[in-house]
Amino acid sequence: MSHTSITYQPPKHTGLDILFQDEHLLAVNKPTGLLSVPGNSLEKQDCMVSRCQAEFEHILIVHRLDMLTSGIIVFARNKAALRAMNKLFAEREVSKTYIAIVDGIVNNDEGEINQPLMADWPNRPKQKIDAEGKASCTQYQVLHRDEISQTTRIKLTPMTGRSHQLRVHMMWLGHPILGDPFYATDEALHKSERLLLHASELAFVHPMTNQPINIHCPPAF
Repeated sequence: MSHTSITYQPPKHTGLDILFQDEHLLAVNKPTGLLSVPGNSLEKQDCMVSRCQAEFEHILIVHRLDMLTSGIIVFARNKAALRAMNKLFAEREVSKTYIAIVDGIVNNDEGEINQPLMADWPNRPKQKIDAEGKASCTQYQVLHRDEISQTTRIKLTPMTGRSHQLRVHMMWLGHPILGDPFYATDEALHKSERLLLHASELAFVHPMTNQPINIHCPPAF
């Protein structure tokens, strides 16, 4: 499997997995293989936002997850909430945590990756590390090392929000995420039938109520 052979086969819709809702916001658990927003073609209209709009009025996209990434995604339920959430994301007032399983044994218990990223235009939508790219920072913490399978469960905290940031940074570290058709080695790709990357926690101060919000969603893997 490579990025040139990926066909869109969204998972069957069995109902929304709602993690948080009030009159302003909706947070759901997006399954792997589902687009966050519609694509250009007719077969790519089934997506997380369309599934939410079928059950809730005035659903507006705040941020996105890669199609292959599962986990927490937040929508606004009115324009005022959208503007307020956009401001929180722009000012990096939203804390995001991901869980991944990567190939190989990560030696350091924790660390920080600072490698600038830019679009790899001849190989879109892939990204690449380039000195002329945008500053990008990822913090990581090892959760478990599996010597038998030679894999590591790791917590990833993006300090910036670049496209494919976590996937490229882990590849740069020498430990690509299992099941990644863009950046993994053939061995790491075939160790999993899906990309083992999941948005597991989202924390912020609710912009409309000023209450602290901490949404948890453990991965299925």
